[in-house]
Amino acid sequence: MYWYCGKSIESQTIELAIDDPGLLYGASVFTTLRSDALAVYDRHYDRLQSSLSDLDWHQPDWERVRSGVEYLAPHFPVLRITIFPDGRELITGRDLPPNLATWQQEGVTVIIADRKYTRSLPQHKTGNYLAPWLALQQARSRNIQEAILTNDCGDWLETTTGNLWGYRDGCWYTPPVSAGILPGIARSQIIEYLQQQNRSVVEMTWDAEWVKDLDAIGYSNSVIHLLPIHTVISPMGKLDYTTHHPEMEWLINYEL
Repeated sequence: MYWYCGKSIESQTIELAIDDPGLLYGASVFTTLRSDALAVYDRHYDRLQSSLSDLDWHQPDWERVRSGVEYLAPHFPVLRITIFPDGRELITGRDLPPNLATWQQEGVTVIIADRKYTRSLPQHKTGNYLAPWLALQQARSRNIQEAILTNDCGDWLETTTGNLWGYRDGCWYTPPVSAGILPGIARSQIIEYLQQQNRSVVEMTWDAEWVKDLDAIGYSNSVIHLLPIHTVISPMGKLDYTTHHPEMEWLINYEL
């Protein structure tokens, strides 16, 4: 079941023109949200609307988009809203990761992806996700859950699906948007929450030496909220972090 151009469709396939730029080039923008978090729908709307404006693409019928979200929300825990350059909307649903509860308790292992894998137009969540997808497949071929993308200097930027978080010396850290990362919605919510709770939070570059002294790290997105990372496998060796750090557990328990 999915929603396309104002209609609910019972099918596992979709018909697109052979010259559709969404098919040929990944020309689309999208956002992903949980059905139990529709209270923050406006943040996702703002993301899509802003990207469409920046790319000079057509705005969709937003009332129709909202209708599709509300129609599919009872059927799926996770929704993905995709908008094509001509304003067509495609809304699909999926399940939560089956191991999410275990990962939140035990943490995950990640690898440092090959530097050739860089996201296209990182400030926008576009349909051209080939590089992160390849990096994630590289990780999963080794039975590893995630991969971290880096720049030419080896600085850590983000995972293939989320924004990075680290804690040390009484302060939370996250890479800056200016480094070329997606300004994630969960990221902005966490920054706001930390500030409201009078926790120190700093946006700064994560170079390969600095990250070694972090006490705990994790990554966030609107589906998983925040997952701790217990091991990073890098070209320079393995880095281990505390999964059950009190600050990490406290932040994981915050509901976005």
